[in-house]
Amino acid sequence: MDYAIELRFQKLKASLEEKFGEGMDLQAILFLIGVNELGTGYKNFTKNEKTDLFHIAICTLLEPYGYYEFEGRDAENWPHFKLNNSLPPLSHQEQQHLMKESMLDYFIQNDYYTEEAETE
Repeated sequence: MDYAIELRFQKLKASLEEKFGEGMDLQAILFLIGVNELGTGYKNFTKNEKTDLFHIAICTLLEPYGYYEFEGRDAENWPHFKLNNSLPPLSHQEQQHLMKESMLDYFIQNDYYTEEAETE
């Protein structure tokens, strides 16, 4: 386990909890990314739409790694992706690490979060 990624992720999580409330686990953050990428703001989503939002988030997070490619938006403005490369078999721990690392990259690259240097 990469402790540096885990420490950085915990700081991101704390920052998100200041804005959105406590309990921001990986699924909550995926949902947040999906809603953000959809671009409509929060509303009451159906169960199928929530599943689609998780898919959008995962595709968005894995796109920079070359696993997915953005194809465009449909008539209802939902983003669509195509699978370029299948993920290699990953353990649960490796999946968690990849998601945390890609979430950090997503929030930093989109200027939603900045990592500040320690001043102690």
